[in-house]
Amino acid sequence: MIWFEGALSVKAVMLSGRRTVAKLIVDQRKKDKDTAFILRQAAQREIPVERWDREAIDQQASGRTHGGILALAGERQYQTVEDCLKDPKPFVAVLEGIEDPFNLGYAFRTLYAAGCSGVLMGSRDWQNAQATIVKSSAGASEQLLWCLCEDIGEAVRQCRQAGCVLYCAQRSEAIDYYDADFNQPLVLAIGGELRGLSRDILEQSDQNIVIPYARPVRSALNGTSAVAAISFEVVRQRR
Repeated sequence: MIWFEGALSVKAVMLSGRRTVAKLIVDQRKKDKDTAFILRQAAQREIPVERWDREAIDQQASGRTHGGILALAGERQYQTVEDCLKDPKPFVAVLEGIEDPFNLGYAFRTLYAAGCSGVLMGSRDWQNAQATIVKSSAGASEQLLWCLCEDIGEAVRQCRQAGCVLYCAQRSEAIDYYDADFNQPLVLAIGGELRGLSRDILEQSDQNIVIPYARPVRSALNGTSAVAAISFEVVRQRR
């Protein structure tokens, strides 16, 4: 079981339905509208609620930004590649090598806001980082479809066979991302700044894309920044 802290995280965990919530802990003095909403949702879902004093909550929580609300919940239910392809015009993101849970949370938050259909990642145990990912994503990681793939290359092949075009953020043989056609079913693959994208994914690329810089820059943008820039070009083209 995992402790989630703060109203945003708790609401996301409850409302997404992707976890079993064992109980909520709420500051016995909290009576604001946000807390009332959370309590109503908990009652509808028959989630037990315990009222604790603030000192006890502080001792249970790992940080001090919990706002007097905690949730104890189980493992997340992950989705499949097929789930991510159900949109009429899918926008699937592949993230490789973004391993810091804060950065991954920021990427999820951006992708969710940009209308991403789902995220494909290689299999990994995120158990100890899930609370951080949910908090740093402002709950978006619970709302967005998330598929952990034993074979990420095969998952990408499945998307391409379903009619998606694969764009890889990779400088070699690339066009400016402004010139790419994102107004079609697509897979956007972005790697971390250390290892980049795996060979299996790069060899499948229909077109590599690059973010043009306004001045010479030795180091590439980090993965989270690249996700933000490119995913909102998807939004612009699809408007």
